[in-house]
Amino acid sequence: MKHILVLGGGFAGVESAIQLRKKNQNVTLISNREFLFIYPLSIWIPVNLRRYEKTCLPLRDVAARHGFHFIVDEVRRIDAANSKVLLSNSEITYDYLVVTLGGEKLPLPGIEHTRSIADEPEKCLSLGKEINQLMNQGSGRIAIGFGGNPQDPSAVRGGPAFELIFNIHEHLKKRNLRDRFELNFFAPMPNPGIRLGEKAAGEVFRMLDRLSITCHFGKKINSFSENSVCFEDGSELESDLIVFISARSGHRVLKDSDLPLSAAGFIQIDDHCQVQGFPRVYAAGDSAALQGPNWKAKQGHLAEIMAKTAAHNIVIHIQKGNGKKNYVDDLSIICLMDTGKGGVFVYRDHRRQWLIPLPIVGHWLKRLWGKYYIRSKLRHVPRLLGM
Repeated sequence: MKHILVLGGGFAGVESAIQLRKKNQNVTLISNREFLFIYPLSIWIPVNLRRYEKTCLPLRDVAARHGFHFIVDEVRRIDAANSKVLLSNSEITYDYLVVTLGGEKLPLPGIEHTRSIADEPEKCLSLGKEINQLMNQGSGRIAIGFGGNPQDPSAVRGGPAFELIFNIHEHLKKRNLRDRFELNFFAPMPNPGIRLGEKAAGEVFRMLDRLSITCHFGKKINSFSENSVCFEDGSELESDLIVFISARSGHRVLKDSDLPLSAAGFIQIDDHCQVQGFPRVYAAGDSAALQGPNWKAKQGHLAEIMAKTAAHNIVIHIQKGNGKKNYVDDLSIICLMDTGKGGVFVYRDHRRQWLIPLPIVGHWLKRLWGKYYIRSKLRHVPRLLGM
C-alpha cells in the first residue's frame, strides 16, 4: 500500500487525511500542534463568549477515530525530488505528498505592536485580557483592521476583522460602555469586503455606519507604532489597542523547497490540486496559489473542497484510473458573518450572489456550527452534505 504524507494540521490537512482514510489509504499527518485551532470561532474568545480550550480540536482524537497516523513535529524542509521531508526530529519518506502548511502573515514594520485573532492561537487570550483592562479603565480607543497582499489578493482575512469589531461593539454595549469607546476600522483597499459581492459589501458598510464605527479605507498601511496606525500619506490613527489581521504569504518552508511557487510564495498547482512538475505531490488550502475568478478568496470551506479534490485525484493516480476532479468548478465564497447579536449569510459562486440577513438566529447558527464541526470530525454526528 502506498504511503501518503500530509503536512499540516489545519482545515485542509485534517480533511485530506480523513478523505484518504475513507478510501483505505495509509496516511500519516504531521502537525506542529497537538490540536486543530478552529479560527472561525476565535472571534468570540476575546469577548468571553467561547473558551479557548473549546476552540481546539485534539488531533490525536481525530486520528484515532479515522485511523490515520499522527506525528507532532516541525517541518523543516521538503525535498520533493527525492520524495522525503526533513522534520525537526527525523526524516520521513512518502509515495504521495499533500502540502497543507498554511501561510504566514505578511510582515509590516511595527507589526509587533498589534494584536490578532488569526495568528498563534494563544494570542486570542492575551487580546481578551487587554480588552478587559481597557474596560476596567472605563474608556479607550480600539482600532481593528486587515491588510492585503498585492501579489495575491485572494490571501486576505477580512471577514474575522468585521466580525470581531461587531462583537466588541456588543460586548461594550452590554456593559453600558459603548459611548465611552471610540471604535475604528481600517483597511488599505477602497472597498474592503467587495469579494463578497457589491450588495454584501454595501450592507457591511452600512452596519459599520449604524454602529458609529469610523472607517478608514483606501490608504496603504505604512507601519505601526505602539499607539497608532501609520498610513502612507503621513496620517495616523491613534489607538490604545490595535488589532490587525495580516494578509498571508507563503510558508517559510516552501521558500526553501524545490516546489514551484507563485510571486507571493504559494505553491503552483493545476485545477486538480496537483503541483506543477510533481505528479505525486498535491497542495491545498492556504499553501496553494488559487486559480479562478478575481473574487476568489482563501477560506476554510474552500480548503476542505481542495482537500477532497486532492484525495480523490491521488487515489485515481494510484489506481491509474479516470475521472479526476476539478476544484475550480466548485469555487465559491460562503460566509456566515456574525454581528454579535445576529448574522448575515453571504454566498457567491460563478453564477449567483446571495445575501440573507439572519437577525438573532444567525449568531446562534454559527455557534452551533462550531459544535457540529468538532463533533462531526470526531464522528460523533453524521457529516452533512456540503459541510
